[in-house]
Amino acid sequence: MIKNINLIVLILVFTVTGCGSNSRKGNNTVDSQASDTGKAVISFTEYEHNFGKVNAGEKVGCIFSFRNTGTSPLVINSASTSCGCTVSKYNKKPVLPGNEGSLEAIFNTAGYNGIQSKTITVQTNATVPVVLLKITAEVITNNNN
Repeated sequence: MIKNINLIVLILVFTVTGCGSNSRKGNNTVDSQASDTGKAVISFTEYEHNFGKVNAGEKVGCIFSFRNTGTSPLVINSASTSCGCTVSKYNKKPVLPGNEGSLEAIFNTAGYNGIQSKTITVQTNATVPVVLLKITAEVITNNNN
């Protein structure tokens, strides 16, 4: 019994150490890492959106589009916002390699005044697992017109 356990541990050690011994030559880009390891890669078309001037009390929204440029399905695990005034909506289905997806951010300006900046933290199974998106707006109240 102990010999079998020792044999299994020895096989695991060789497997783990053997996986880390590959040397890479040339350009080490995110895309080449994805193809080497079979990972998803999330690439947004924009990481920041400015709504400009908006009236207090408005709900404004934008869509952040992205593409899976990796070689495995991409899954968004969560998209959390920096404030309860902002919500995010996204499809929970995996995005296949080469396909596109989107994440909607909606900002409720009620109770705000002046320049506002909010973030959305997107957590995925991609090679870079956390991406920050940012929305900004200048909220105008009736007194500031």
